[in-house]
Parts: sequence; C-alpha cells; structure tokens
Amino acid sequence: MRPAFSVLFLTTLIGAGQGLFIALFFCELLASASLSPGFFVGGSVLVLILSSLGGIASVFHLGHPERAWRAMTMWRTSWLAREGIALPAFMAAVFAYGFAHWTGFGHTLAIGITAVVLSVALFICTAMIYAAIKVLKEWAHPLTLVNFVVLGCASGTTLAAAWAGFTAPNLMPELALAAFVLTALGLLTRSISLLRNARLSPASTLQTAIGIRHPKIVQKSQGAMGGSYNTREFFHGKSPAFVRGVLLMLVFCTFVLPLSLVLTLPLLAFVLQYAGLLAERWYFFAEARHPQNLYYQGNS
Repeated sequence: MRPAFSVLFLTTLIGAGQGLFIALFFCELLASASLSPGFFVGGSVLVLILSSLGGIASVFHLGHPERAWRAMTMWRTSWLAREGIALPAFMAAVFAYGFAHWTGFGHTLAIGITAVVLSVALFICTAMIYAAIKVLKEWAHPLTLVNFVVLGCASGTTLAAAWAGFTAPNLMPELALAAFVLTALGLLTRSISLLRNARLSPASTLQTAIGIRHPKIVQKSQGAMGGSYNTREFFHGKSPAFVRGVLLMLVFCTFVLPLSLVLTLPLLAFVLQYAGLLAERWYFFAEARHPQNLYYQGNS
C-alpha cells in the first residue's frame, strides 16, 4: 500500500499523546508523594498539542475536508467514523483533566479514568481501521491493535519521562524504566508481526486470477501506457533497497537507540523514537500487499 504522510503523522502523534496521558494518570494514581499541579497541567497541554497536530495532519489526506464531519454520521459501521468521534472526546476529557488540576477543582481521578477509557477506545478505533480490512492479511490480525497500543504507550511514556525531568525529577527514573519496558515489549511484538508478515503468501496467484493453469505467466502490459489509480494508491513505488533502509531505521530508531538512551537522556530518546515511529508506520503501510498488485506492481 502507499503510505500517506498525513496518516503517518496522525497515528504517531495521537498515539504518543494517548500514551503520554496514560502515563500522567498513572503517575497521579501511584505516586506516593504529592506532585505539583504544573506537572499534570503542562503534561495535559502537551497531550492536546500532539492530538491537535495529529488531527490537523489528517485533514491533508482528505479530498474534501469541508465534508469531514459527514464521516462521523457513519459511526454504526465505520471505524474511521468512530475514530473521528473518539479523538475530540478524548481531547475534551484531557482538557477537563488539566483544567481541574489548574483550578484545584478536584475529581481529577474520575476525569482521568474517563480520559483513559476514551484513550483506549481511540486506540481500538484507529487500529481497527486497518485490522478490519480482511483482504490485507498483514493487517487483519490482533497484532495490529497490540502494536498500536504498545508503541503509542512506549513513545508517550518516553515523553513523560522527559517531561518529568523538567518538572518532577523524582518521577523521571520510574517513568524512564517504564518506557524502557514498554519499548522492549514493542520490540518483541513488532518483531513477531514482521516475522509473521514476511512468511505470508498471497491467497491467489496470476493463474487463479485469470483462470489459466500454465506454470509460467509473464505480464507484458498493464493495459495502459501511463499510471493509474491502482498503481498510485495500492503500491508505494519504492525500490527494495529503500524499503530495507526504512526497516533498518525502524529497528534502530524505534527500539535500539531509545533503549540505550531512555534511562539517561529521555528527551533525546523520544526524538529518535518518534522519527523511528514514522519509519515504522511507513513500513506498516508498505508491507501490506494488496491482491491487485499481483497484476499491477510489476509495471508500477
């Protein structure tokens, strides 16, 4: 599939924001000592910034952004519509959480629980947009949801550790350790999905597609002299060497370098990890082989 950069930024930015908020909430829930309200207020602002940037990025993927609101009316059948509802609901809950800490209103735990539930719902909606596409076997698996959740929480917790380094230094070691564990878990789950996807074989072949059993079929033309919607939207168009380079960047920037830096330099670890997550999400789209590419990919 062709990765759309607007979707890459959408899923990675909101995922980091969701992970950051979950880390903030558990800090409030589990911290033995009272924390400054500024830690939660500033953290909530960071979550809202990340979520807003993700929402803005998503607009660039739409042919008619002015009609985006109509997508939400299909919430009964569309995971995309459910995501469009869950994201602003999550942002509203995060705003209420930060505002309650800022004003001393109280009830922050109740508001936080609501926001965590909405965060989990948003993770599910975002991941199921892809996992529900049965024809793409690389996506149609529970690991899609697992990786969205784990990688989002890993990047968000790494950012939480960096934020704590400025506002709550006593929390930084614990958050950095949590980020280390989540990143290691992400390395495990993403590695399993990469190995699984590499072993997949198409459900159909050129022979079954055209009903000819000859063992050797050679494609001479795609039926058109120029490109088409099929060659633009269902294949990334990059060379195998480029794809391997993205895979290496995925491994080193998302996992290896953050694991070596997060315990001492969490801010640098987050910057590198986010760059790696963009590569990871690009590869997520690129490794999904649409059945139509059995015909078109060779001439795209």
